[in-house]
Amino acid sequence: MKKIGMLIIFIALITVVGVARAEVKAGSFSVTPFAGGYFFEGNEDLKHSYTVGLRAGYNFTENLGVEGFFHYVPTEFDDVINTDIDIYGYGIEGLYNFMPGSRFVPFLAVGIGGMTYNLPSGMDNVNKFAVDYGAGLKFFVTDNIALRADVRHVLPLNDNYNDLLVTLGVSFAFGGKQKEVIEPKAEETVAPPEVVVDSDKDGVPDKFDRCSDTPAGLAVDKDGCSLDSDKDGVPDSFDKCPDTPLGVTVNQDGCIPDSDKDGVPDNLDKCPGTPAGAVVDKNGCIPDSDNDGISDNLDKCPGTPAGTAVEKDGCVHEKVSITLNVEFDTAKSVVKKKYHDEVKKVADFMKENPEAAAVIEGHTDNVDKDNNPDKNIKLSQARADSVRQYLIDKFGIDGARLSAIGYGPNKPIASNDTEKGRKKNRRVEAVIEVVKVK
Repeated sequence: MKKIGMLIIFIALITVVGVARAEVKAGSFSVTPFAGGYFFEGNEDLKHSYTVGLRAGYNFTENLGVEGFFHYVPTEFDDVINTDIDIYGYGIEGLYNFMPGSRFVPFLAVGIGGMTYNLPSGMDNVNKFAVDYGAGLKFFVTDNIALRADVRHVLPLNDNYNDLLVTLGVSFAFGGKQKEVIEPKAEETVAPPEVVVDSDKDGVPDKFDRCSDTPAGLAVDKDGCSLDSDKDGVPDSFDKCPDTPLGVTVNQDGCIPDSDKDGVPDNLDKCPGTPAGAVVDKNGCIPDSDNDGISDNLDKCPGTPAGTAVEKDGCVHEKVSITLNVEFDTAKSVVKKKYHDEVKKVADFMKENPEAAAVIEGHTDNVDKDNNPDKNIKLSQARADSVRQYLIDKFGIDGARLSAIGYGPNKPIASNDTEKGRKKNRRVEAVIEVVKVK
């Protein structure tokens, strides 16, 4: 038990010793010849003796390594004189180095191996399985040479003995990775802090600011330019319509104009220029409820049946022609009283159809004694005017509903070669246009 106590004290001491210098190298090989003492447990009846041996190892890292070992112990039995025994120990150990970067490198070891007892002649040699553990200390006198001290608790397992191995040796290292030596940096000149200039106070320094005069308080992008989320050319802070479609023309407020004020923006308005106040559909067009081709705002006859031909006011116009049997004295244009009832036919028709308008047409034959074509034209115009005025004066027809035109001999309805034909051509007709919905 004293041997175990000595081992524990030795391990505790070597784990706290070290100075700052890197010596154990990853990837290095080592060879350590050693000598020391081997102490047997009392009940083995073997005398303590010296030992010599050799260790050879490899360091996987600065901390972890492995070693093979061999040592020789000559001894003899306590109770038998001149009975020499040669003992050979061998095996492999794993090592863990503490503070591998210092000149003093303590380490722990644990191993497995065997022991061969070479007995006197006449006796069979004995082989025992053995394990060991312990610690050690390396003191590097150069980068590759170190003085080394080891202590091991050796346990031959067949009889559960407790032996102690204490050795001193010299360790020679070969190869391994050199640690990079960091040279102290020359004293650097500390540059004065850079002065950051931000003229427009938008948070982007002038040297990075592509829009160096943005108004105060505007949100800007990384380039110092006003944000324009919908890319319409109007900064977000002024944009009253912040989500206009890409490529659409907008006004100064960032909104799509509505030039005709019909509630449909220009980019969707298929009928630009609709009159102010007109009711429009989603396309900006005035509806045509009866599909007659005339928009509702101009349609004076809404509800005409589909397919009905209408005039520009949306109504069906029917023309009625009434020929008046009114004769005039030669070269005269006065309406005689005896034709009162004849003219009354036109007046009655217009009163029955208050929406109707009439054109009083005057005609003559082709007789032209003075060889003056304009004379008959003027005469026919005078006769038409006379009938028009008669309708106004005698029957109260609104003059706005009446017009008169003289055609002279230009629209004959019979041959001017006979008296009978010429009489028919000297006529007055009332062509009346009546608006009716069919």
